[in-house]
Amino acid sequence: MSSSSSSSSAGLPNIESMVAVYNQINHYGRLNGMVLTVPHPGEADYRMVVREAHLSSPNTCHGGVLAGLMDSALGAAALTLAFTTQEFVSTVEFKMNFLHAVHLHDTLVARGRVDHVGNKLIVSSCVVYRVAEGQEEVAVARGLGTFNRYPATKREFAQLVMSSEQ
Repeated sequence: MSSSSSSSSAGLPNIESMVAVYNQINHYGRLNGMVLTVPHPGEADYRMVVREAHLSSPNTCHGGVLAGLMDSALGAAALTLAFTTQEFVSTVEFKMNFLHAVHLHDTLVARGRVDHVGNKLIVSSCVVYRVAEGQEEVAVARGLGTFNRYPATKREFAQLVMSSEQ
């Protein structure tokens, strides 16, 4: 739950507040041990360690865990950018390619980045890396997501974020 960016629009809470509230309500991320970092609006990194509960066969992570991590990073990147214009996002679609197997205790970092912002949609891309201290990162999955933009006033999340600033 860290961030290094501040508010980019008058009247909006800063990104740190948005990330803090999002982490409070994001049960999926907590349940899976995912930690969100927002370097800048339009960028989001999720880090997690593969646990026994994530395995589909002995020592091998289920692809759905990687898909959930991917969707989270793609969506968070889009959300942090949409948030700067008082909007939220929902996933329209995403695709991913699995490149390498992931195993028990692997540390994964998903780096999502916004590639395109349209009037109604935001497109993000993401690479999930296996990282280990002293070793080169290995890309284990790549993906692309499309997200619908909608006004922040349509969700209680806006009220939660605004109240966290007070």
